[in-house]
Amino acid sequence: MRIAQIAPLTEAVPPRLYGGTERVVHWLTEELVALGHEVTLFASGDSCTSATLDAVWPRALRLDGSVRDPNALHMMMLERVRQKCDDEEFDCLHFHLDYYPFSLFARQPTPFVTTLHGRLDLPEHKPLFTTFASIPLVSISDAQQRPVSQANFVRTIHHGLPENLLTPQAVKPGYLAVLGRIAPEKGVDRAIRIAMRCGIPIRIAAKIDDADKDYYDAIVKPMMDHPLVEYIGEIGDHEKSEFLSGAIGLLLPINWPEPFGLVMIEAMACGTPVIAYDSGSVPEIVEDGKTGFVVRDETGAVAAVARLPELDRHAIRGHFEARFTARRMALDYLDTYQALIDAVAPRIKLVSSAE
Repeated sequence: MRIAQIAPLTEAVPPRLYGGTERVVHWLTEELVALGHEVTLFASGDSCTSATLDAVWPRALRLDGSVRDPNALHMMMLERVRQKCDDEEFDCLHFHLDYYPFSLFARQPTPFVTTLHGRLDLPEHKPLFTTFASIPLVSISDAQQRPVSQANFVRTIHHGLPENLLTPQAVKPGYLAVLGRIAPEKGVDRAIRIAMRCGIPIRIAAKIDDADKDYYDAIVKPMMDHPLVEYIGEIGDHEKSEFLSGAIGLLLPINWPEPFGLVMIEAMACGTPVIAYDSGSVPEIVEDGKTGFVVRDETGAVAAVARLPELDRHAIRGHFEARFTARRMALDYLDTYQALIDAVAPRIKLVSSAE
């Protein structure tokens, strides 16, 4: 199958550090290539891929201070994809650009699908998805769909990691962990209070965006002086196995409907249980009492910390292998692509790992 993956230009694929969407696109692309498919990745020129790279700009926009209008470059990329569709270069297009492709690509014949990676509960989303009610969409959790049930969701496909990207390490767990980004919706201040109430050290491996600097300065930074708190900063994949394996549990006390939350399956890949607030995708990802605990507030989280020794870390890793690998994700997407192709053209025989 000839597949186009169209990624945001904000970060390289994969990103150097933070960048959930671009990481998922990378893992999916690599698995599709490994399964024998012909994949073209539209992304920034500093991306690394086994697919054919089609770059409309040499550097990720996050690293390129000369770019003031990223929309201009994304429009160029969309037109480049459309022109290649005119030449019938692809059997299916897979966009990761939110709603930007909807209008243009609804007017051309190549089957396409968009994975929505962000929140969909803002007021402007409801009329948008009513206007484009026929556009085929993939959600990354069932919870993500709820605010715009009128949209044409063809499937929910949970994210997956390469099976051996993160693995359990032979270290003795001794702290609670926070991983990802310091922001009000991520509840890092709540995580610190939970650790303090438990009297357990907490290590925070997270980036601080400019948009969240006020929250950090006013709320989180004063808490960093506590002897139980250690701030590590942003870390890459090569550091996560040791960091997560050394954690008694990962804390995710969010207060927003997070569509997925990669950190949950990253922790599971290391056999580390997750304590997360009951919001967004959390109940779909965390199996309460088996891979972690789903709680409602800080008091519930404190009680859950005391129960973490009950959980089998080997079983948590097994749960990850059964549900959240990149291979499973790629096979789910291949089924979706084929269904879209079948709706408009004779069946194209899939090349699978079994052949």
